[in-house]
Amino acid sequence: MNAMTAAHPTLPFDTRVRVTNLENRRSVVLRINDRGPNVRGRIIDVSLAAARKLDFEQQGLAQVKVEVN
Repeated sequence: MNAMTAAHPTLPFDTRVRVTNLENRRSVVLRINDRGPNVRGRIIDVSLAAARKLDFEQQGLAQVKVEVN
């Protein structure tokens, strides 16, 4: 929850990805450490710490760009 991590359905564990919030252009590098999200239409699930840095903690969802680093 407090680490800079994310869940992705197919990327190998320990893959580093750059996630960019398309609304405000903030970006962070995260480590894939889990599987998910299990909701249709969602491509990545970020930790609470990452959501804070990307400035969408309150909204819960955001349009993002994901790039393997």
